[in-house]
Amino acid sequence: MFHPLRVAEIERLTDDAVAVTFQVPPGLRETFRHIPGQHIALRRTVDGREIRRTYSICTPASDEPELRVGIRLVEDGEFSTYALKELAVGDTVDVMAPAGRFVLEPRPGRFVGIVGGSGITPVLSIAATLLARQPDARFCLVRSDRTAASTMFLEETADLKDRHPDRFQLVSVLSREDQQSGLPSGRLDEERLRELLPALLPVGAVDGWYLCGPYGLVQAAERALRGLQVPRGRIHEEIFHISETAPAEAALAGAAPPGAAATGIAAAGSSDAPLGGPASLRSPARSTVTATLDGRAGSWPVLDGESLLEAVLRNRADAPYACKGGVCGTCRAFLVSGEIRMDRNYALEDEEVASGYVLACQSHPLTEEVEVDFDR
Repeated sequence: MFHPLRVAEIERLTDDAVAVTFQVPPGLRETFRHIPGQHIALRRTVDGREIRRTYSICTPASDEPELRVGIRLVEDGEFSTYALKELAVGDTVDVMAPAGRFVLEPRPGRFVGIVGGSGITPVLSIAATLLARQPDARFCLVRSDRTAASTMFLEETADLKDRHPDRFQLVSVLSREDQQSGLPSGRLDEERLRELLPALLPVGAVDGWYLCGPYGLVQAAERALRGLQVPRGRIHEEIFHISETAPAEAALAGAAPPGAAATGIAAAGSSDAPLGGPASLRSPARSTVTATLDGRAGSWPVLDGESLLEAVLRNRADAPYACKGGVCGTCRAFLVSGEIRMDRNYALEDEEVASGYVLACQSHPLTEEVEVDFDR
């Protein structure tokens, strides 16, 4: 559900990025109270066409929620162009309640964020909340940016270092500009991270790793951590930028990136094992999806080539979604019965998929009948 919120402040962060703060009325404070790391979906309508985009909340979690997001200009990006060039204080934007599972509930321990570019946004909220609420917690932030001028939230990270000098460690790397001090310039690839991380901290003693940014950086960091024997359950990921290559086609060509290939999934309790490989990409001639949403269930045909989300949206305009790219996780649903092909998954943890959850925007039926539950 969207709520119209007034823009209270717009702060220019860099030449191509702004921070937008929304005014939360007293009656909606509970609705917009967020867990550190969550995001919100913003909506606008242009010529009768709805545009939705998700942006992470950068402010610390509190009982008096301050709703602030960082928006970086994306080439040909409809919403980001509007936000940087047209949006003004006093304007009203439709905003969905916070969502997402790239989160850290504050607890004692040692945590690390590895971020690239605008990937700093959710991790800034995570680090700030953790350090403020848990005196026994430590946080190391490893961030990669193109240049110093393109670095978002410089003042906020410097402030964290000033307030928590013994518990907050900041390591900055510029890929396209030399620094007078600190690490040499260049990309943070897998090889470099495998050398850097053990030199910075005791890798085995880290309780949680939070990777956020472009797909290449996140995947390089995950491979580096797995090479350093970090258990998969301690690694949490959020992708900000992905290629437009169709994953199903890439899977057939044998070149899909890990975690992004089309995957066949059977409902929990099915007598058949989850499907996989090119043979499982075929869809039945006709399929029906049964979906439960807000306590109401309905059944509708799935047209040729449609995702489950598209079929539900034709009949239930309130079906949850934001990015439709397999990134935000807003359309997460439980697969009650049937089998599906999930093209992309950049939002669900392995444990969630194993438990039966799918992304409706990326799911296509492989059986004549499929049932999903958005309420679980």
